[in-house]
Amino acid sequence: MARSMKVAIVDDEQDMRASIGQWLALSGFDTEAFASAEDALKAIGPDFPGIVVSDIKMPGMDGMAFLKRLMSMDSSMPVIMITGHGDVPMAVEAMRLGAYDFLEKPFNPDRMTELAKRATQTRRLTLDNRALRRELSDGSMLMRKLIGTSAVMERLREDILDLGQADGHVLIDGETGTGKTLVAHALHAVGPRAGRKFVTISCAAFSEDTLATRLFGPTEEGTALPLVEEARGGTLCLEDIEALSQGLQARLLTFINDQGMPAETRIIAICNEHAPDKTVEDSLRPDLYYRLAALKITLPPLRTRGEDILTLFTRLTEQFAEEYGCDAPQLTAQEAAQLLQAPWPGNVRQLVNVAERAVLQNRRGSGSIASLLMADDDNSQPALTTEGKPLKEYVDAFERMLIDNTMRRHKGSIVAVMEELCLPRRTLNEKMAKYGLSRADYV
Repeated sequence: MARSMKVAIVDDEQDMRASIGQWLALSGFDTEAFASAEDALKAIGPDFPGIVVSDIKMPGMDGMAFLKRLMSMDSSMPVIMITGHGDVPMAVEAMRLGAYDFLEKPFNPDRMTELAKRATQTRRLTLDNRALRRELSDGSMLMRKLIGTSAVMERLREDILDLGQADGHVLIDGETGTGKTLVAHALHAVGPRAGRKFVTISCAAFSEDTLATRLFGPTEEGTALPLVEEARGGTLCLEDIEALSQGLQARLLTFINDQGMPAETRIIAICNEHAPDKTVEDSLRPDLYYRLAALKITLPPLRTRGEDILTLFTRLTEQFAEEYGCDAPQLTAQEAAQLLQAPWPGNVRQLVNVAERAVLQNRRGSGSIASLLMADDDNSQPALTTEGKPLKEYVDAFERMLIDNTMRRHKGSIVAVMEELCLPRRTLNEKMAKYGLSRADYV
């Protein structure tokens, strides 16, 4: 299995605990046995990384009472109940209370294994989704994902912290692939609405009628609330705002005006319009545009971020190398210059693709950064930006990357870095201070 999932086995009969545990252990599961429900509850919490297999008839707290306690703790925890012959009505009741499934004694061990596999897959997905939601609600974690020491990135982080605390609606603009959705999540996560709903929808993904119903209703009885209601008190994020029809723009403006000030629900609008002759201001009615753009963030294109390009590339290749089980490529000075000079029309998203392919090339022992940066037309040379940079900028960026990579590889060992780079300690200290590198970040 990709990640070990526990199976808590709860049964008052020692032989039954042992046989189930042995069979599941042979099938690759990490098992833990408990002689009573009371003992199991001491070890099982809401984020228990696994599933529960429990007998129904036990002294003290029986399986049904145990199931109710587990469901009140975590209603999505898969619990497989084991019943004796003739206890099927009780098992049906257990399913009604939230049990994942049940097995009737004597049961087929292969059936047990199959059920456990499906239940752990379900549990893994649940826990992964929870972790993602926590990550998207953790402002500090999101801010750490906005990697870079360039002036434009420092300013972007400051803008997010400032506008996150503000109360107005926000318009996020910028080229494709610059991370606009990540910034929208960060704005929500660092502000006073962090603990409330963050609801997002793409205005370009649905027909006008469907989008109108999803946003404003009416919805059929028993179905999900319209998004303006679901997001009430939190944040409604509208991606591809430029795709909103004139009619829906009018309804959105009415919704915004009816809220008054301060707004109960904050709107974050993301513009993905990147045609050179058109802006979001051209696509929206002026009154809606000025309501949404009262607070505006324009994300910097990657080509303007200088040595951030090398920092991001290094981090990405390390991640992909770990994923593919191989070494990350080591850039030459020429390759570093090529990365810094590339125009990056796809921005960070394009850089992610290049980094992954660079790792795969390195694993095969062939290819070059230049080949990955080739323009998609008939040019035989990698595309370069027309914005010239002083040689010193390239030298400094490459030098910083070398020291950063070496410190990371040696886990902050100053002596090892001095030896590899042939630098005296004073020189290394001066360069680390110059580039804002601290040994504490690598230990």
